[in-house]
Amino acid sequence: LSRVIVGTRGAIVGPLLVALTAIVTGTILGLVAGYHRGPADSVIGRFVDIVYALPSLLIAIVVIGISGGGYAMTVLVLALLSLPTAVRMVRSATMRESGKPYIEAARSLRLPAAAIVGRHILPNIMATVIVTFLLDFVIAMIAFSALAFLGIGAQPGSADWGVMIAEGRTNLYVNPLFSLAPAIMLILVAASATVLGDALFARLTALRERS
Repeated sequence: LSRVIVGTRGAIVGPLLVALTAIVTGTILGLVAGYHRGPADSVIGRFVDIVYALPSLLIAIVVIGISGGGYAMTVLVLALLSLPTAVRMVRSATMRESGKPYIEAARSLRLPAAAIVGRHILPNIMATVIVTFLLDFVIAMIAFSALAFLGIGAQPGSADWGVMIAEGRTNLYVNPLFSLAPAIMLILVAASATVLGDALFARLTALRERS
């Protein structure tokens, strides 16, 4: 029980850093690509396609294994591999929003592009940004635990849910809770984040429609 409780910090903080880094960078790139389009969209789109085509978990295993592992390197690699989802989601929402009449009216008033994007488009796509952030968090949390299960990222013997699941395999029939407890916590946190994302998306969408 003590290791499960202590492992909560590592299981949540790392994925939060990954999701935060990915959503901030991805939102900026997605807004630029979706609003300006043209060469900027092409360059960002090709970069996203290349990263998206890579086998994420395999790349993470190779890079982290060669570099000697470590928590910071795991966060950096997973944040980079999480970028395509954030960029694509934000780009799609930006393109949809930028074609609406109120944006055309703002352009006709010759407002700067930064003002249009920051004051009008971004607040109206925040539901998509928040849902994408929570989705990246869930994916990163599973990836963190998978890497720890394989002995990469978190150090063996540390209070990490992935490490605990791996260590408990040999005593699964003697003490099944040693592996089941962290596995159940992973499922509960992932499910909770997903449900929270759905609820926030519905709430923010309803508020936007009312306004």
